[in-house]
Parts: sequence; structure tokens; C-alpha cells
Amino acid sequence: MGFIELLLIAAGLSMDAFAVSVTNGLCYKNVKLKWTLAMGLCFGLFQGAMPTIGYFLGSTFADYITALDHYVALTLLGFIGGKMLYDGVKSKEEEVKRSDSSINLGILLVQGVATSIDALAVGVSFAMLPNVNIVTAAGFIALVTFVLSITAVFVGKKFGSLLNNKAQIIGGLILIAIGIKIFIEHTFFS
Repeated sequence: MGFIELLLIAAGLSMDAFAVSVTNGLCYKNVKLKWTLAMGLCFGLFQGAMPTIGYFLGSTFADYITALDHYVALTLLGFIGGKMLYDGVKSKEEEVKRSDSSINLGILLVQGVATSIDALAVGVSFAMLPNVNIVTAAGFIALVTFVLSITAVFVGKKFGSLLNNKAQIIGGLILIAIGIKIFIEHTFFS
């Protein structure tokens, strides 16, 4: 596998984490530098770990993994997005600029798992390719995701102050849409 192929795979895998990071920047007040770095690290680690796990599971469990991954992603992202949407509609009358709720480690870990499930399937496919160095591939995927996630938080924070109380609603809709996208892709196009 060449560098360009790996870069495209890394960028493609990191798009869900990018979208969730933008959403977090839009919606949460406490996304300071510490949480921005934590987001990049969490998403990067999950995006790097999942292909590694998938690689070692290989073809033995490939059918089981691909049979369930879209349900897990839809459930997790749908739940988080639904809660954000509910909170955004509920607080719309109060004209809150950003959510009074804070991002926390639990939310971040759930988002990390939900956005990296595709990477598990990619790891399984890596096991079927000749000459794939999984350590290099996973490390590169993690690095690209880390950088893009941090960038996305800053983008979200910039637009969050412009959108005011609509940020929570938009963020919830984005997360739900990502879950539905993953579900549709894996159900109808795999």
C-alpha cells in the first residue's frame, strides 16, 4: 500500500471524527485547549487502535464485525445526537449561546468508539492485503485523525459563536445524520 492510498484511507476514516469534533466545538462551552487536545487524542487513539484490532481479528470474525458495526454506530450517535437535539430545542427559549452542559470523558469515549467502528472493518481488510505494515498504517491514521479533530474543534468554536442557540440543534442533527449515513452505507452498499 502506497503513501497516497494510506493518506486517502486515513482522511476518509477521520471524517466522522472531524464532523463530531466540529459539533463538539459548536455545542459545548468548556471546549478549551485541554479538551480540544483530549478530543484529538481520543479520536486519534480510537482510529489507530481499531484498524489494529481489526487486523489481528482478520478474516476469522469479519462477518460478525461487519454484521453489527452499523447498528452500534447508529445507536451511539443517535442517542448522543438525540440528547443534544432535545437539549437544543428545550433551551431554545432561553437563548443560550452554547450548551450549559459540559463535554466529559464519558461522552468523549462514546464518540470515539462510535466514530471509529469503520476503522475496525478497514483493519480486517488490511489483514487480507499483502505487505501491510499495520503499525505504520494505524499510527498514520491516528496522526491524521488527531490533527483533523483538533482543527475541527476550532472550526466548530468559531461557527458556534455565530450560530448562538442553534448550535446545539445543528450539532445533534449532524450526529444523527452520521449515524444514519454509517447505517445506510453498511446496510445497503456493503
